[in-house]
Amino acid sequence: MPVISLLSPVDILVLGLSLAAFFAIRGHQKRRLPYPPGPRPLPLIGNLFDIPKEFSWLSYTQLSNKHGMIYFAVNGLLTEAMIGDILSFHVFGKIIVVLNSLKANKDLLERRGYIYSDRPLIPIFDMMKWEWNLAFSNYTESLRTRRKLLDRSLRPTSIAAYGPLLQTKAHVLLTQMLANPDEFEAHLYHLSGSLILAMGYGYQVKGLNDQKVDDAKNMVQLASERALPGALLVNDLPFLRYIPEWLPWFSYKPLARYGHDIRQEVLHGPMEFVRESILNGTAQPSLALDNLQETEKLKEPERRMAEEIFAGALGSMYLAGTETTASTLLSFLVAALNRPEIQTMAQEELDAVTRRERLPTFGDRPRLPFVDAICKEVTRWRPVLPLGIPHATTVDDVYNGFFIPKGAVVATNIWGDISPILFRLAITFCRAVLQAS
Repeated sequence: MPVISLLSPVDILVLGLSLAAFFAIRGHQKRRLPYPPGPRPLPLIGNLFDIPKEFSWLSYTQLSNKHGMIYFAVNGLLTEAMIGDILSFHVFGKIIVVLNSLKANKDLLERRGYIYSDRPLIPIFDMMKWEWNLAFSNYTESLRTRRKLLDRSLRPTSIAAYGPLLQTKAHVLLTQMLANPDEFEAHLYHLSGSLILAMGYGYQVKGLNDQKVDDAKNMVQLASERALPGALLVNDLPFLRYIPEWLPWFSYKPLARYGHDIRQEVLHGPMEFVRESILNGTAQPSLALDNLQETEKLKEPERRMAEEIFAGALGSMYLAGTETTASTLLSFLVAALNRPEIQTMAQEELDAVTRRERLPTFGDRPRLPFVDAICKEVTRWRPVLPLGIPHATTVDDVYNGFFIPKGAVVATNIWGDISPILFRLAITFCRAVLQAS
């Protein structure tokens, strides 16, 4: 017999009231806890003028380094916390939390990922209809489906099939660098764009100023400038999105239209190229071709929905891959030019393996530990997105005695993770760090 049937109505009422009281008291206790430390907010606007607009990862790191250990009482117990680990800002009633240490990022994003896996609504991107992008999607079933699609396409066994393509594109880059070294940045973007577009869509990039590569660069630049907390007033005051365009100094509609136009090119342009190539009989092997052939078996509207989901997943890869690959290679050039002895050591290792008779291949990687360490160190030394993409909390949380409310925007300051304790010469690209890697 179910236990509930043994309870009288009075018992059920008492139990319900007790549970309600328990959660009310618990919530009240949470609200009594302090928010993470931060600058003193002004009335109404809060910390609007305290949030850095440029090189914000450096400002957040400097702010965290100004503070040391603090002690405060929580439920009668003395608790300690590093202020620098976690900071908060208040803007028009919204809480922005910045995680400034490896420990805080691991504690919250890894161990409590179920709370911090969501994304905040960014009004300007909502106006641009960028919800398809994995980087800005809420933690929904659609997002999980798109992640599974990419995971299947990008697992090591799948990527291995593209080894010859990667090798060919690398050789093209070397030829371009030798012929015209002054255009090194354009060559690197050509490489990254041509790799992603060939793998994803079977598209061959045309020259150094291919429109599809430029579209990805423009969209990533727009996203990196407008996604950060405090970047646009409309993101803090969403009602500003409704200001008409005839108020040019206050309307965000022209910017939204520009972002929407780029969206159309990035999301639909390459997929239309694949469809046209199929009709013309010129389609090259690609992830998009494989998906379109699979979805042919489906009926409408399932077919259309499946294609839209895959287009969003592949478009996210197209954007992320183009920018991150080129930026990482640029960081390597900066490091190599500043530390020529690193170049010399890497060249010696390459010469020992190839005997100066050929170019290295992926098969040589196990015998190139120093070169492999350089690749890993570059990504740590100069992260492409130092503040990552903002997260959002799905429920109230407490960390180190600080209250983090539901809906808080959480920025992960990866630059702050470059801890002088873990990486003693973190800002210097040096042999000791590489050997430790």
